[in-house]
Amino acid sequence: MENIILVIHLILAVCLIGVVLLQRSEGGGLGMGGGGGVMTGRQAATALGKLTWAFAIAFLATSITLTVIAAQNSADSSLLDTLGGLPPAEESGTGASDGDTGLGPVDSLLPPIDGDSPALPPVE
Repeated sequence: MENIILVIHLILAVCLIGVVLLQRSEGGGLGMGGGGGVMTGRQAATALGKLTWAFAIAFLATSITLTVIAAQNSADSSLLDTLGGLPPAEESGTGASDGDTGLGPVDSLLPPIDGDSPALPPVE
């Protein structure tokens, strides 16, 4: 559902950009050139203005909908849950005697604690 709304949101963004660029501005813009068509003068400005408002309202609605969906999806977990908590030093495992190093995804990034450092060869 979220992907469908996201695709609609992106399509609305491109359409909104296109309609805004087609509108007549005091500097000419991309809407300049071309003469008498079916929609000229005031009718074109009114139709493009209404179309701009419609795209803008739909864009804001999809933005709010995506925000609500993202908030509902993230309410179940936290960033700290994905990282995992650090176990206390007493509960970190039995050490290398049973083959378990006790290093989790976070512990492997930390420097060794006293007693956990590898034995250094004697200095001669």
